[in-house]
Amino acid sequence: MATDKKPIIFSIDDDPQVLRSLKSDLRNEFKNDYRIISTDSARDALASLPELKKQGETVALFLSDQRMPEMLGVDFLEQAKVIFPEAKRVLLTAYSDTEAAIRAINNVGLDHYLLKPWDPPVEKLYPVLNDLLDNWESNHTPEFHGIKLIGYQYAPKSHEIKDFLAGNLFPYQWLDVAGDERAKELMDLHQLEHKDLPAILLEDGSVLPSPSTSELAAKLGLVTQAREEMYDVAIIGAGPAGLAAAVYGGSEGLKTLLIERRAPGGQAGTSSRIENYLGFPNGLSGSDLTHRALTQATRLGAEFLSTQGVDKIELENNYKKLSFSDGNHVYAKSVIIATGVDYRKLPAKGADQFTGAGVYYGAAITEANACRNKQIYVVGGGNSAGQGAVYLSKFAQKVHIVIRREDLSSTMSAYLIDQINAIPNIEVLGKTEVVEALGHESLECIVLENIETKATEQVKADSLFIFIGTRPATDWLPVNLLLDDKGFIETGKELKQYPQFKSIWKHQREPFLLETCQPGIFAAGDVRSGAMNRVASAVGEGAMAIKFVHEYLAEV
Repeated sequence: MATDKKPIIFSIDDDPQVLRSLKSDLRNEFKNDYRIISTDSARDALASLPELKKQGETVALFLSDQRMPEMLGVDFLEQAKVIFPEAKRVLLTAYSDTEAAIRAINNVGLDHYLLKPWDPPVEKLYPVLNDLLDNWESNHTPEFHGIKLIGYQYAPKSHEIKDFLAGNLFPYQWLDVAGDERAKELMDLHQLEHKDLPAILLEDGSVLPSPSTSELAAKLGLVTQAREEMYDVAIIGAGPAGLAAAVYGGSEGLKTLLIERRAPGGQAGTSSRIENYLGFPNGLSGSDLTHRALTQATRLGAEFLSTQGVDKIELENNYKKLSFSDGNHVYAKSVIIATGVDYRKLPAKGADQFTGAGVYYGAAITEANACRNKQIYVVGGGNSAGQGAVYLSKFAQKVHIVIRREDLSSTMSAYLIDQINAIPNIEVLGKTEVVEALGHESLECIVLENIETKATEQVKADSLFIFIGTRPATDWLPVNLLLDDKGFIETGKELKQYPQFKSIWKHQREPFLLETCQPGIFAAGDVRSGAMNRVASAVGEGAMAIKFVHEYLAEV
């Protein structure tokens, strides 16, 4: 987490004795609120300013001697203004140079000049500088200290990186190059071109042009490579089920590896407000729940592997070999699959073209600020859609919920319906579906169709958020795991209904409740056939899976 930096008072004088005295006086008065930097070289000072700027430093005041061999003080101050235009500029001068100082006030906007010597400083130095600094402070907007992301609002990769940073709980500042002068200024400072966008600027001044999420994760200190070769249990997916399994696995002494392809929390992690989770009467955000759970899991000893996808599970004797997308692998004695579900794609014409550029799947709370005073459409009638609409209504001019049914009563919790009915800028469009998305570089309009009359209407839409059901994230699984007809992982006694079960299962005992048709491989949460699709039940299944892991490990 970034810490606040003190603004800088920068003093320059080529006379070492004068510089020491000036530095001492400045520190005596201003060291509590400002960082004092001093140098005897105007050229070195100028050379250092761009680097300070890149590191997010702020100069509040320049104090420069007039007669220096490298350049005149007024020339230094004029050049320094280009880099730190808001900084106050004070010239130190001998009595014989007062005319030059007065001309500088008139010609180049010098804020003040001081005669040398300035003894006593409490009368001749501090009052002047305090007035200037008070004026600077009253007009200064503090620089954001942390990750800055420069890009185009409707570029899919910009959305991907915003989603990654938010999902991994990194605070950042978004700068849209299309309309933010600060973004253009930073691009010039770091010599970035449009092909380098989106670009990440880190607090240490380093730049990542158009990074992949794995490159960004490594730079931000996330662990992307496993520390060990063998684990007692490997958990694939860090949603509520996976996080709960990691907490219990770590706390019960198992060597536990938690693996997540994108960001912890799963779909629950993107929820703006979970209001029916036990023990939180006022609700809590998905990111808050994720942060608490991940902190708890790692504190109890679980290892968290970020931006690492498992592409394959192979059986080698009693061990499971997990192959990662980067070519590496680990072994585990047992595996818990908790990969959850993905949102179904909207079948409307043109929707795929604008994914990440006005069309978003799930809550996409990272885009909420861009929805200010705009027309927003939400497709779906479940609780996730309702929570998303309520959150977006705080920003948007109008939120339209598009549903195929007549109303929300059969698909959404009553408490959410009551909230929606009480919000004046939310409108429910029943018996309606989106059939087409239109625009140029980003979404601009959608075509709505009445299901009964087939009448269509083209309406302005700045963003479209999709919540139309889910499909299990099981495409990557080996063929010898049994899935139900919808692609969810079958577990426990339900496995017996499949003719091929007997040819796969070779144990004398029956599968444990959450065990798949492969001994030692378990499924928990929304990816499992018959799951309840609730955060609390996913957490319960994750904890329960660890109980069965212990029983399995006791027999091998």
